[in-house]
Amino acid sequence: MPGDFDTVKERVDIVQLIGERVPLKKAGRSYVGLCPFHSEKTPSFHVDPDRRTYHCFGCSEQGDVFTWLEKQDGLTPAEALRTLAERAGVELTSRRAPEEQE
Repeated sequence: MPGDFDTVKERVDIVQLIGERVPLKKAGRSYVGLCPFHSEKTPSFHVDPDRRTYHCFGCSEQGDVFTWLEKQDGLTPAEALRTLAERAGVELTSRRAPEEQE
């Protein structure tokens, strides 16, 4: 399953994913916007496409595409993986429970 996480993380554009919910503006090599995790007037939420991560310098919230969906949509790590794999067109290689294989 770690391979699945890495493959999906590489294929999902974190700027596009977060940009669907948070208006982002390019600022140098990263993108900035108002943090969705706390109230603010000055953008302190940064998305780094090279590292494929986000970080808020105001509230210290940080993560990647998986933690983004977990926190925004209340998903488990496995649900976030399945959702993002489907979005990226990645077929997961992890083992499934016997009842799911039928």
